[in-house]
Amino acid sequence: MKGYIHVYTGNGKGKTTAAFGLALRAAGAGLKIYIAQFVKGMKYSELNSIERFNDLITLKQYGRNCFIKKNPEQEDIDIAQKGFEEVKKIIHSGKFNIVILDEINIAVFYNLIDEKDVLELMQNKPEQVELIITGRYATPNIIELADLVTEMKELKHYYQKGVKARAGIER
Repeated sequence: MKGYIHVYTGNGKGKTTAAFGLALRAAGAGLKIYIAQFVKGMKYSELNSIERFNDLITLKQYGRNCFIKKNPEQEDIDIAQKGFEEVKKIIHSGKFNIVILDEINIAVFYNLIDEKDVLELMQNKPEQVELIITGRYATPNIIELADLVTEMKELKHYYQKGVKARAGIER
């Protein structure tokens, strides 16, 4: 089966949720999935769900216990770079049908990972691997190289009314 490249981007909620939904669907079909979460090191509710599918879904975080707000620190860069090198090996290992690079667009935006390295990975992925790229700020080059691009556009959000992130919904 030929694998395609998906990009889920935009300023709206749902990019990671869409990728995890695809992982859940794929696991239901017996496919093996690797999820690399860049810039994230915090404990989210989805991690608890993934543990229930640990025979089919592997998840590893390549971030610290905080989200980058302004300028990344050297530790952020080092963790992302190490993770990206690991993911390059994983994608070519033949062990996974789907590889999800969650928030890799953010890692590129903050210069943790060079865009040219992501483009090279996209161009050289094994033909049978489905590659999912998420995060705001997808570059025009990443969008151009993808086979499917979905933009999540925020039209309205209850955060604007002061609603905090809720367990199981936003975190």
